[in-house]
Amino acid sequence: MAGDKPNLRWGVEQKLQFIEFRLFWEGHVNRSDLIEQFGVSPNQASGDLNRYIALAPDNMVYDKSGKTYVRSSGFIPLFLKPDATSYLSQVRSVAEGIVASHDSWIGSLPAFDAPPAPARGVDPKILRTIVIAARRKEAVEILYQSMASPEPQWRWVAPHALAFDGFRWHARSFCEKSGEFRDFVVSRVIETRHTRPSSSSPLSDAAWHEMVALEIGPHPDLSPNQKRVIELDYGMHEGRVSITVRRALLYYALRRLGLDTDPAARAPQDQQIVLLNGESVRELAA
Repeated sequence: MAGDKPNLRWGVEQKLQFIEFRLFWEGHVNRSDLIEQFGVSPNQASGDLNRYIALAPDNMVYDKSGKTYVRSSGFIPLFLKPDATSYLSQVRSVAEGIVASHDSWIGSLPAFDAPPAPARGVDPKILRTIVIAARRKEAVEILYQSMASPEPQWRWVAPHALAFDGFRWHARSFCEKSGEFRDFVVSRVIETRHTRPSSSSPLSDAAWHEMVALEIGPHPDLSPNQKRVIELDYGMHEGRVSITVRRALLYYALRRLGLDTDPAARAPQDQQIVLLNGESVRELAA
């Protein structure tokens, strides 16, 4: 009966989840889909479809004219929780070439495009050095071009995490020159050379470990209908939603959400959202 999920081996459950994914998002599934996705034999594919029917008999019916199983009107997911964010992430990843189409469960990719973003020239060897140094708790000497200096400079940093601001990758690191934890744009690391054990502890990076709640609501000067649609856009409940971000990434989060300036500087229809706890958040971002 749909609703009572059985305990199954991982490989078996993966195929049943795939059947359910195709039923929910595309409305149909057949043997060839399983054969192509998992490399199973036609008999195995038939067995997986029959197993799904036995466990969720009300979820699909066989369409003789189309020679495929189609989602029934009584469909209730049993093996996965349909998630729009996950689906759209797959669409974007396949369309941008990050994931091969055969590695995605989407059978028919919808037309997709997005505003272009500049390619970030991250050297894979430099990235590898940073990742290994973080894993081994080492400091690494980097030649870094900051915007505060006209020429690149060598400095010792001890990376402990990677961060993405929506456009660029950063190495969150202890900087021995400044004596502080800072973000280093990975694409601005020109060269690396020596490594050595680090005496700094990632646990001392208070800004990385401290979480800040951004309480967001619709702009108060929007019309009631406009406020309702903004609430839907951001998944708000009773006019607000809380987004949690590391204090170290607070500046980037505010900038990406358009909350880094005075909301009165733009028309309500352009600003759309405001920080309900703006005063306390901006104190932390200062």
